[in-house]
Amino acid sequence: MKTVIVTGGAGFIGSAVIRYLIENSDFQVVNFDKLTYAGNLESLASVAEHPRYRFERGDICDPMQVKNLFVEFQPRAVMHLAAESHVDRSIDGPAEFINTNIVGTSVLLEASRAYWSELEDANAFRFHHVSTDEVYGSLGDTGLFHEQSPYQPNSPYSASKASSDHLVRAWHETYGLPVVITNCSNNYGPYQFPEKLIPLIITNALDGKPLPVYGKGEQVRDWLYVDDHARALCLVMEQGAIGETYNIGGHNEMQNIEVVRTLCSLLDSRVAQHPPEVSKFADLIEFVTDRPGHDQRYAIDAGKIKAELGWVPRETFETGLAKTIDWYLANHEWCDHVRDGSYQGERLGLASGA
Repeated sequence: MKTVIVTGGAGFIGSAVIRYLIENSDFQVVNFDKLTYAGNLESLASVAEHPRYRFERGDICDPMQVKNLFVEFQPRAVMHLAAESHVDRSIDGPAEFINTNIVGTSVLLEASRAYWSELEDANAFRFHHVSTDEVYGSLGDTGLFHEQSPYQPNSPYSASKASSDHLVRAWHETYGLPVVITNCSNNYGPYQFPEKLIPLIITNALDGKPLPVYGKGEQVRDWLYVDDHARALCLVMEQGAIGETYNIGGHNEMQNIEVVRTLCSLLDSRVAQHPPEVSKFADLIEFVTDRPGHDQRYAIDAGKIKAELGWVPRETFETGLAKTIDWYLANHEWCDHVRDGSYQGERLGLASGA
């Protein structure tokens, strides 16, 4: 049976990829995850007992664990999603981002190279590195990021992801390792850890807490529904051209404050009882000190993946956001389970910028 190893498979995007692979392919899927704060196996309850799914707890920074993983499962592909991914946390503690995102990627690349070099069929393996549009820096009022955009990362997180992108390219150019790279825009959808903007706003609103918005909320992001992204990633993993990069975006540019107000309006129409002393959820909006080095605008040109692989998003922002809100309303207890005791719905990363 052909096998794909998904690193970080208990995370938000990784779990969506695994659910998609189990439901839409014949791959055996091995989930390799350290189960840090944002990793949650509850996100995979629907496939946990499936005969083609296997969970292996481990750390991508541990060379022996990673080597043993390749020896045992003989993968046809690695989809590398394991990463520290929150910009605010990278501002307060960059060392963990450097270790996981850079050192961990180098460990995986070396293990992949050693495994691949022993294969009789050199075309029977590929390494898919999943990255972010934040490596490109910040756009002005016009223009789009494309695959040839120069790298200009502005946060410890994006710098660590840019570094890992460069490592993956170097292992392809130097050693011939068959790789593909994807850079995506902001993901949203079910099972997202509630420190990111959309689940943070939903869960805080339901709890009657302030809805913190950085600065004036004028930062622009391109929003991509996570199931659309999972479908794109699996397509690139199987059909993407070796050595190529594919940008994946949702074609949904919107200011953060617009996102927050839209969420509040949708919640108003779905939740019968508002928190005390407010007539509508937008009354809870609170503007807070902006994040240091906050990029103003991201926007993706996804023309290449459409032209070469036929992928386009199926969800509009309106349909995706409605599905997301309905999921969180039906699964509010899930958020309580995944939040640790130190996380109470605040915006992180402010202490370093004070």
